[in-house]
This record gives sequence, structure tokens and C-alpha cells, in this order.
Amino acid sequence: MALKLLSALDAAKIQLYHFKAIIIAGMGLFTDAYDLFCIPPIMKLIGRIYYLDHHNSDKCSVMPKETQYKTTPTAVVSTLVSIALLGTAVGQLVFGRLGDRAGRRRVYGLSLGMMVLSSLACGFSICKTRNCVLVSLGFFRFLLGVGIGGDYPLSATIMSEFANKKTRGAFLAAVFSMQGLGILASSIVTMVVCRIFAVSSNEPKSETPDEADLAWRVILMMGAVPAALTYYWRMMMPETARYTALVEQNVVQAAIDMKKVLDVPMSEIAEDSPIRLKPPVLPHPSYPLLSKRFLRRHGVDLFCCAATWFLVDVVFYSSNLLQSQIYHRFIKDNNDVNGYKLAFKVARFQAILAISSTIPGYWVTVYFIDRIGRVKIQMLGFLFMALVYFAIGIPYKYYWSENISVGFMALYSLSFFFSNFGPNTTTFIVPAELFPARFRSTCHGIAGAVGKVGAIIGTIGFFSASRNEKDSGKPNPVRMTVALVILGVVCLVGLLLTYFLTRETTGRSLEDNEIYEDELIYNT
Repeated sequence: MALKLLSALDAAKIQLYHFKAIIIAGMGLFTDAYDLFCIPPIMKLIGRIYYLDHHNSDKCSVMPKETQYKTTPTAVVSTLVSIALLGTAVGQLVFGRLGDRAGRRRVYGLSLGMMVLSSLACGFSICKTRNCVLVSLGFFRFLLGVGIGGDYPLSATIMSEFANKKTRGAFLAAVFSMQGLGILASSIVTMVVCRIFAVSSNEPKSETPDEADLAWRVILMMGAVPAALTYYWRMMMPETARYTALVEQNVVQAAIDMKKVLDVPMSEIAEDSPIRLKPPVLPHPSYPLLSKRFLRRHGVDLFCCAATWFLVDVVFYSSNLLQSQIYHRFIKDNNDVNGYKLAFKVARFQAILAISSTIPGYWVTVYFIDRIGRVKIQMLGFLFMALVYFAIGIPYKYYWSENISVGFMALYSLSFFFSNFGPNTTTFIVPAELFPARFRSTCHGIAGAVGKVGAIIGTIGFFSASRNEKDSGKPNPVRMTVALVILGVVCLVGLLLTYFLTRETTGRSLEDNEIYEDELIYNT
């Protein structure tokens, strides 16, 4: 016997509030992508500012010909990325649990506030010495990661609980697609800021002026603006009707909250007979999190969500680091190119990649996910990603290492397309649909945190595999071949896990995906 309120949520027509919720919920994902993809061009600026040697010259003299520019070491870049990912994992666990214990709305604004303040703090990284700047930047990026991590389970859970069952997948995919806009925004902001600073600079075109130390800070701080603009609307969001009804056991308040945001007649959500206020009033799991009964009922689902998210993040974040090995083929890091121009070129490269592959992948998923299902899209994505990495990796030593061409770039772009039209999106969606309302945010946070552990492993592992040889300045082709083939194998493992263990949730109510005992049917 299903509550009329829950049935009304499942059958609700698409309304303006659904699109408003996509924007509000998607700002955390937007900030996540902005923060991740603005780091490569920023590291180019930091390299020109803080990794600079003057050989055989007096400190007071200006001798451009004897100035040797260096780039930020890959170890430093991967460390800064890993620190933010560690913070994200912590945030997913902490805020995921708080979302189930205190309510989604109560902690939703806190995670966004942490993102805004930490983004601003990254720009105010103290000192002007290299070590001090990098340490303080790493600290604030960890805090930023905590806020971003908290937004993952809360945004996914809130959107899934507001959506109807027919278009729930598309709404969740649209929230996740805000990452694509974040990637594009980071590139546009970087290019605009670098162009403005370059035009206003009086230094020679080959020099990187002192003002560049301000430019990268401005780029980081700009990431806080879109998130801050949505803070008011996030705080005005009511608690989700599903949480209020199923967890707080307050059906009357759930109906009132639902009426505030969705145009649904009260006759469709009011119960025909009064509900007594003694437990169990509504379907409500009586077993604790991670108990034997929980693991027996939901253990396989939790393992599958966490494992597939782990595997795709190993691959996805390794692919992002692979970009650093591509830049030097198309973007010459010479001493006659100043930091602004170098960062501009890197940002432009990322924008082209985002427009041609990343963003289309997100929106193709939005269109197809409720038509062909989560499982098929996830399997398709893993399969084609594996084929791409084998096509890049197996001949890498003999062909691609010396000939990164249009063919290589086409294959590399496909890896991002099928990651987003595939497991990178579906692993965000499925955990928000499989678990009972009482555990939904927590389980999403656990799966996401395990995924970020995979991201850290991918970041560190690919750094080890792609270290440049001392003489050539290029990565060792044998290590790169092995690394790329391993990524292909990881994708095949994800394909097998999806096929054998992942349950399809397309077109089903969130309550249909929960497994209850007979005594959990509510009293009337």
C-alpha cells in the first residue's frame, strides 16, 4: 500500500521547480569541475612565477637571455589534485551521513558555504614564497574538497527525491552535466583573465610580470561566484517530501512542503484516512546502517556502486593527467612565451576538448538515460573506453609516442565522451536510487568516497607511469603503454561488474527499489 503523497511525486508533471532544482543542485558539481580543470593552466602560471632560475646573473640586473623558466613538477600538480580529492572523500562520508541524520536541507547550505569560502581562501593563499604558497593552497583545496564532497550525496539525493520516476534519470544527469559547464567556465575565465593581464602589462612579451601572481588567484576565486549566487535559493528549499514522510514520519508536513514547490492538488496528496502517530507509521527500515540485515539486503548494491565508481574514477582522473603529456606536443613551453600566453593556450585546449567531447557526452546521457536505462549506458561506456585505451596503449611505444596526431586526439576525445555517456554519469545516479530514504545519502556518500580513493590511486599511479625521461623530456613509452593497457583492463572489470551486479532502476519508483519486511507496511 503506497502513500498517495509518494505516488503523486512519482507521477508529477515536469514543472519549473524541477529546472530550478537542477541549477541549485548542480552548482556543487559546477564548482568541482571548475576547480579541477583550472589547475593545469594555473600550474603553468605558478611554474613561471615560483620555478624560475637566474643563472650567472646578478640579482639586481635584468638578463632575459640567461633566465631559465621551469614548469611546475608533475609531482606537485598531482599532489594538489590528490589533496582536493582526499577532502572530497571526507566530505562525502561526513555530509552524506549528516544528510540522513539531520536532514538534507539542514546541511545543504553548509556544504555550499564551505565551497564559497574555500574558493575565496585559495585565492588568498598566504605568503609569496614557493613552499608557503603551495602548502597554504593545498590546505585550502582540502577544505574546498570537503565542501564539494558534501555536495555530491546531498545534490543527488535531493534531486532524486524531488523528481518523478519517468524523468528522474534525466534530471539527475542534468545535475551532473553541470560539471561540463564548470569545465568550460574555468577555461573561459582563465583565457579572459590572462588576456586582460597580458594587455595591461608593460613587460616584454617573453617575460612573466609580477602581476601574474595575482592572475591565478583571481581565476581560483572566480569559481566561488556561481555557487554564492545560488546560496539564497538553496537555503529557501524545503526539505524533500520523501525525507519528511519516510524518515521524520511527518506526512502532514511533507504534503505542505511538497505543495510549496510543486503544483499538485492537495486532493492528490492528502490521505483518505488519518494516520495514527505511533510507529511504524510508514515504511521505514528498522535495522541500522551496515548491520547484518542491511548488508544482506543492500550489501551487493553498495559494493557494486562503490566498486564501479572506484574503477571509473581511476580511469577518469588518469585521463585528465594524460593531458599534461599532450600539451607539450601542441603547446611549446619555450622561454620566449610568457606565463599568460602559456596558460591561455592550455585553457583553450581544454575548452576545445570540452566542447567536442565532454559536454556532448553529458547531454547525450540526459537524452537517452530514461530511454535505454542506466545499466546499458554504463556497460556501453565501459566497453568503448576499454577499446579506446587499448587502441591508444598497445601501439603507443611504436607509433603514438612520436606521433600524437589528429587520430590520437580523436581517440582521446572519445574516452571523455564515453566516460560521460557512460559510467562517470551513471555511477553518480544509481546510488541515489537504490537505497532506502533513511540510508540514501549515506550510501551515496560511501560509494562516492570509495570512488575518490580510486581517483587518488589513478592520479598517483599515472604520475608514476608518465614521469619524463631525463634526456628526452618525454614519458617512458614502455611505462605509458603498460599504464594505458591497465586502464583498458580496469574498464573491462567495470563492464563485468555492471553486467553481473548492477540493478536497473529506470522507470521504477524509489520506494519500489527498497526492500521491506512485511511488518514495515504502515498502519492506518
